[in-house]
Amino acid sequence: MELKSILSAIDHTALGQTVTWPEIKALCDEGMQYGAASVCIPPCYVRPAAQYVEGKLKICTVVGFPNGYTTSQTKCIETTEAVRSGASEIDMVINLGLLREGRDDEVLSEIRSVRVASRGKILKVIVETCLLTQEEKIRICEIVSRSGADFIKTSTGFSSGGAREADILLFKKHISPHLKIKAAGGIRTLEQAQRFLELGASRIGSSAIIPAIHRQLSGKL
Repeated sequence: MELKSILSAIDHTALGQTVTWPEIKALCDEGMQYGAASVCIPPCYVRPAAQYVEGKLKICTVVGFPNGYTTSQTKCIETTEAVRSGASEIDMVINLGLLREGRDDEVLSEIRSVRVASRGKILKVIVETCLLTQEEKIRICEIVSRSGADFIKTSTGFSSGGAREADILLFKKHISPHLKIKAAGGIRTLEQAQRFLELGASRIGSSAIIPAIHRQLSGKL
């Protein structure tokens, strides 16, 4: 797989609690330089980042992040504000407690509400696979497939585990054909990214891959 193809699938990410505006600007610079799919950043930086990149790079942000237990109304308000500020992609976290209780209709309703609030922007649904049983993973595949979302995403990167090859294979088996997969959490090398793409992911969430390439190329100058 060509380097350009891998880079074009990466959501170049900086979601740490202490991330600063200069770091976000650098993230955007790298994203534009290396042709990333998007930069995934905290909501407070969406407006200045969108103004900074001037349409040259997609801005992605997070909703209900990282725990997913804010109310549906709050998630919709977050989504509306993000879109108004210039976000072109939304990564939302599901309510894991509702899923574990078997309240699947409520999980579906919430995702659909955020879908409406996103006003046609790309919507990715983070399901935090490391916290789910096999049966729960299959159920959430079916729920997200019915929700109108564009992607199902493995992880926030803030919990006890990240993307696993077995989960990508499970997703491929149980999601509808129209739904795409984003692998995120713990993906730090080009080799890992390529492997997840080969298994069926269409996007990779990573904070490490592009900086590693940047350092490597800078060292050769």
